[in-house]
Amino acid sequence: MTGREILHKMKEKVGLGSSAADSGKGKSKMSKHITHGFHLVKGKSYHDMEDYAVAEFKQVDDHELGLFAIYDGHLSREVPDYLRAHLFDNIINEPDFWTEPDKAIRKAYRVTDSDILEKAAQLGKGGSTAVTAILINCRRLVVANVGDSRAVICKNGVAKQLSVDHQPSTERERIENRGGFVSNFPGDVPRVDGQLAVARAFGDKSLKEHLSSEPDVTVEEIDADTEFIILASDGLWTVMSNQEAADSIRNIKDARSAAKHLTEEALSRNSKDDISCIVVRFN
Repeated sequence: MTGREILHKMKEKVGLGSSAADSGKGKSKMSKHITHGFHLVKGKSYHDMEDYAVAEFKQVDDHELGLFAIYDGHLSREVPDYLRAHLFDNIINEPDFWTEPDKAIRKAYRVTDSDILEKAAQLGKGGSTAVTAILINCRRLVVANVGDSRAVICKNGVAKQLSVDHQPSTERERIENRGGFVSNFPGDVPRVDGQLAVARAFGDKSLKEHLSSEPDVTVEEIDADTEFIILASDGLWTVMSNQEAADSIRNIKDARSAAKHLTEEALSRNSKDDISCIVVRFN
């Protein structure tokens, strides 16, 4: 086995992904029916791969946590990599996490963004979106996001979006109230101060006065009707609707194969961006 193959196996075992093409899978120890898989593919743009994924089950005291995240960087690989290394630890270490996870997540997002801004000299001028999902004891799912990476749950064949796409066009009033503006040039998407195509993100120190890192948080109970969740970067969602994505993998029982299928479908629909996808199956 080559050194590169050994590295890939190590990354797969701990559930970390970031490369031109990378994938992995795992399963819960608490429930043999719950599995996850991820697949990342570099887009056709000329910059390096800027997406990172986290997908792992972790034992914390008497609890099992499923930790799943997509970090989609812009102008930086350092910021999404920092999030991969620190955001979940910051969330779990919040004193209120077990009693008020939504409150703990909001605080941890703010603290992590402050840390990134303080380290801007090392981490660079870029930033990252994030969508995180924490599965608590296989029964409760807490989803949070900033930016346009998205979480979708499928129950009885019906897809429901659990995150909020933070688009400059829908947050124009807040941006303008903070002294910024939203450009809307022909042939281009709306952008904060003519630069960034999302209204919320980690990092981006030069835009932070007009840019929020406050997450939207949703709590969803896992029941017998729950089939799977999808977390993916906008490289998937720009070319597929929530229901199309759910329909395309509903009959694919292997979670990693399902994640790979979604990335391949996005490529076939001519998605140009990096495409990162995690699928967590509950049956």
